[in-house]
Amino acid sequence: MSDPNEDLLAAFDGHRVDDVRAALAAGADPRAPIQGKLATDWLLEQYARSDALQECLRLLIDHGAEFRDPLIAPVVLNDPDAIRVAAQAHPSFVAHRTTLPSTFTSLENATLLHVAAEYGQLDAARTLIELGADVNAAAGVDQFGINGHTPLFHTVNSNRNRSAPIMRLLVQSGADCERFVKGVHWGQGYSWETTFFDVTPISYAQLGLLPQVHRREQDVYDNIRFLLSAAGRPVPPLANIPNRYLAEGH
Repeated sequence: MSDPNEDLLAAFDGHRVDDVRAALAAGADPRAPIQGKLATDWLLEQYARSDALQECLRLLIDHGAEFRDPLIAPVVLNDPDAIRVAAQAHPSFVAHRTTLPSTFTSLENATLLHVAAEYGQLDAARTLIELGADVNAAAGVDQFGINGHTPLFHTVNSNRNRSAPIMRLLVQSGADCERFVKGVHWGQGYSWETTFFDVTPISYAQLGLLPQVHRREQDVYDNIRFLLSAAGRPVPPLANIPNRYLAEGH
């Protein structure tokens, strides 16, 4: 007989809403830690990025689940009304910082706008900006000088390019397309963990071509074209897309 808690964790992979619902109906308990970790943390640590995230989260909340940092809840739920309520209740909400394990770009000492950008929560990002969030706020920097990236970095090579609308929103709101950082931790703690050195949002977008990042080539160069143009730089011909050498199987 299967373990409902194990089934719940398995259902988080790919944000399978019906399977989450079934596991909860079978007795999975998201109120207590599962294998030492909150159910909401397990879910947020998945690599999937989709609108089904908030559906899964609401199912967990309906069954008593809590967040390690409750102030992230309205952001990952992509709920503008709840964000406005939280901002009224907590004067420092818009500038609040949190730390979350991140499958992709680091969320160490990051703002809520970084969080919205990472998960592709467009309504949340727009509301935070309307409330005064700093689009060029830097995430925390570690002892080696790595990170310090802005929310824009989370959007330029996102899973299935989900965060591209937020990329455009951030740039329209004044985000610096050429912000330089000494390095960014990507996938920290996962088997694809990589530290990228000397990056800007433009070069970070192109790193989507690396095999451990494996973003769609057309999306990568569409984002690069947009960022170059937004930065006032000439956009050179980018004709060999998809790359013929790679398409031939080399």
